[in-house]
Parts: sequence; C-alpha cells; structure tokens
Amino acid sequence: MDNDCIFCKIINGELPAAKVYEDEEILAFNDIHPKASTHLLVIPKKHVASLNELSTADNGLISRMILLLLMLAEQQGLAGYRVIVNNGPGSGQVVFHLHFHILGGAVIPKF
Repeated sequence: MDNDCIFCKIINGELPAAKVYEDEEILAFNDIHPKASTHLLVIPKKHVASLNELSTADNGLISRMILLLLMLAEQQGLAGYRVIVNNGPGSGQVVFHLHFHILGGAVIPKF
C-alpha cells in the first residue's frame, strides 16, 4: 500500500466509495467524476502504479480483472461500453494506482 495513494485509502476504508464489487484482490466502485452515465473504476487492491509495473506474477490478477470488467458491464446492463487504461502522465493518468475505467451509457457533458 502507498500511504499517499487515494485508491489505497479507499481500499483501507479511510475514504468512502460507492462500491459495486469487492473481493480479496479487486475493488470496483463508481467514479466520483463520471464521464458517462455509467462510469466504474476497477482497481487491484495491491498497489501497482501503472501497467509498466506489472510482471508475469500478476497474470492471474489481470485476467480476473478483465473478466470482472465483462461481468460488471453485463450487471450494469451496458449494451456497449469502453474500457480505458491511462498509463503514465503523458496519457492523462492522474491517480498512480492501476485502474480500468468502464464507461457506458450517455456521455455527461462538461460545463
């Protein structure tokens, strides 16, 4: 865990989140700044800053996360959806804890 990481604080219960799924390795919750009517974040409970920190030891975890994306999209009733992973500061990654965005439904306009 990283004591300065907002997602680690959510995992530890130090910050609230509207959880939609949780097990021993993975947490999924609603994004607090949604870009679509359904905007979920799926994160590993293990602190991994980005895709670049993954190794073959993480194969099982990443496979489970991908399969969870499919299950959550179905549970949310999404006929179509996007899965986004920002990797590094040049991609727009703001929270340096690996996370997958699931976006579906109507896009929420910026004001």
